[in-house]
Amino acid sequence: MEQTDAATYWDKVYAERPAPDAPRPNARLVEHVSDLTPGDVLDIGCGGGGDALWLAGRGWQVTAVDVSDVAATRLGRLARARGLGDRITAARHDVRASLPGTAYDLVTAHYFHAPYEQDRAAVLRSAAHLLRPDGRLLVVDHGSTAPWSWNQDPDVRFPTPEEVAASLRLPPAQWAVERAEKARRVAVGPDGTTTAKVVDHVLLIRRNR
Repeated sequence: MEQTDAATYWDKVYAERPAPDAPRPNARLVEHVSDLTPGDVLDIGCGGGGDALWLAGRGWQVTAVDVSDVAATRLGRLARARGLGDRITAARHDVRASLPGTAYDLVTAHYFHAPYEQDRAAVLRSAAHLLRPDGRLLVVDHGSTAPWSWNQDPDVRFPTPEEVAASLRLPPAQWAVERAEKARRVAVGPDGTTTAKVVDHVLLIRRNR
């Protein structure tokens, strides 16, 4: 799928959803980032904006990108309404082509999946190279199919965190896997009311130097 097609696809997805007034951060972000010292963070696939708003509210300087202009525009509007416009830069950006910025203390990619071919490993590998020493890459993937998932194929296979880490081909002398686990939780769907038990695949990588 070309960049324009990807943008059209995700613009349609977000346009069909009501714009959230108070988007919530992803549970794994809160779990793994709460104790980190705020710095510069890149939010890949900002979506509804809950992660970016939560991070900015805790003192992070956030670069939030999404291939959907609808998602990025909504987030920018919310950031300004909450007085966080100086802490969040929200922009439409196709990370398959490039990544914005030069150095971050944290890069997050939550549920960076799409119904078209994309070289996830290349994007995440490039993101890891943008980390400053002691910076972290947090990748949270689906480990199960939720009722609202766009892919309802019962035979779909979800790569393990260890497999994702291996696909990045990061030299262990420079990058260390701090966490690679499968975690269960009760999730709330995009409609804000539907709930389901899901599995998250969590990968946390630290850049040593």
